[in-house]
Amino acid sequence: MIAKYAGIAPKGDLILLQKLGEIFREKSFLHINSTRAGGGVAEILQRMIPILRDLGIDARWEIIEGDERFFDITKKIHNALQGNFESITEEMWQYHYEVNKRNAKKLNLEADAVLIHDPQPAPLIEFKVQDYSESDIAPWLWRCHIDVSNPVQEVCDYLRRYCEKYDAAIFSVSKFARAMSIDEFIIPPSIDPLSEKNRDLTEDEIRETLEKYKIPADRPIMLQVSRFDRFKDPIGVIKAYRIVKKYNDCILVLAGSPASDDPEGEIVLNEVREYASNDPDVHILLLPPFSDRDINALQRSATVVLQKSLKEGFGLTVSEAMWKGKPVIGGATGGIPLQIVHGFTGFLVHTSEGAAFRARQFLNNPEMVKKMGERGKEYIRNNFLITRQIRDYLSVWYAIKNNEKSVLEL
Repeated sequence: MIAKYAGIAPKGDLILLQKLGEIFREKSFLHINSTRAGGGVAEILQRMIPILRDLGIDARWEIIEGDERFFDITKKIHNALQGNFESITEEMWQYHYEVNKRNAKKLNLEADAVLIHDPQPAPLIEFKVQDYSESDIAPWLWRCHIDVSNPVQEVCDYLRRYCEKYDAAIFSVSKFARAMSIDEFIIPPSIDPLSEKNRDLTEDEIRETLEKYKIPADRPIMLQVSRFDRFKDPIGVIKAYRIVKKYNDCILVLAGSPASDDPEGEIVLNEVREYASNDPDVHILLLPPFSDRDINALQRSATVVLQKSLKEGFGLTVSEAMWKGKPVIGGATGGIPLQIVHGFTGFLVHTSEGAAFRARQFLNNPEMVKKMGERGKEYIRNNFLITRQIRDYLSVWYAIKNNEKSVLEL
């Protein structure tokens, strides 16, 4: 499987992956998160686990299960870590712990390395299997995918009680890292260029998607693909579109799939529909899980791609669109500036007015779009493909196994 990336991913990444695969051959590597569908974490793991297995590593992926109350609590924790004030009581924290305790009894936590993703399963560290590995160190790593640059401190401090029991923490961007007593690593997320969402499509496949959703192909398309989440600012995107529409004929597509661990999604979706006011040129698409080919087709058919987030751990849709040769207008927040080199591969904005201004630049200057798109694709190739992220995860495992006690930025 890894051979399929030859000629696509940087050669150095593939060589190092093979070396690391030899080191960890037949070792077990367990990943745990809270959902198999919806959101970037699940999407990355769906592609990463088979590649790890192809390298000879016994990779497993488990999810923790919870009820509506649990996911309501973890959504509040998520929002608070991204800066929204949320009141999280001791009783709520205790329920968060108890659900993890129940999951720990059902899950097989024995592995040579364990990577726990985000706050939902963070308390599982309390149930770490001791002395499983034959090696001296069987690291447990906590991976934070969200923007924690300006968290509600009380919530951050409480979560830290769990995080500092891990062997190391991994963040997407250096400014997200916290002053903790454990090693910290910086590893941005990635996209898989061979996945259904990112592979090349035929014109017929693209046309089929547009016809399915009744999206006209004869007018410029402004597109944002994201969960229906207030931090993604879908209403701000509609505001930008309305400004653009005064000068340029275009349509707007807001497309997203539900995530099982996000109880606010339907509420935000209804807010967006109400704000759109039945504008026939605003297409709001609630896509079923695993609509990867349709998302691929929408991104390839778009003239202007936006990711106008107010907070963003990384924003995989930015890299996805850039891989397809589309410069992106993104919110100047979180992990988006890591991907968009302002004025070179796209534009960073702070307001709906700024997004509208940049969108009109793209609509009125196809040559700019072409040049930025070409530069953007190469930037993603060199920095944000899944082969690089797997290389980084295995390198962290190697560093801890060999007692490299330092904060590394890979």
